[in-house]
Amino acid sequence: REAGLPVELHVEGEARQLPPGVDLSAYRIVQEALTNALKHAGPATAQVVVRYRPEEVELEITDDGRGPVDGEVEGGTNGGRGYAVRARLPA
Repeated sequence: REAGLPVELHVEGEARQLPPGVDLSAYRIVQEALTNALKHAGPATAQVVVRYRPEEVELEITDDGRGPVDGEVEGGTNGGRGYAVRARLPA
């Protein structure tokens, strides 16, 4: 938000402590996806969803900007609007 990209955060499931490597990886994935949205999506808003599941934590970062930017985890268009990055990490 401080960089100029409006972001909404949604947490699903019961938040819990993650192993340090998983926690840092999740943070960096969200950071990179939001940085890419800020750089490449043009005027846009973003949404971050963190889903805590029994065996994993799932991240979904979407924006409503102008189009796809290559990602390294799992990426693609967000239903024809913007871009989405999804990652599953062992918890």
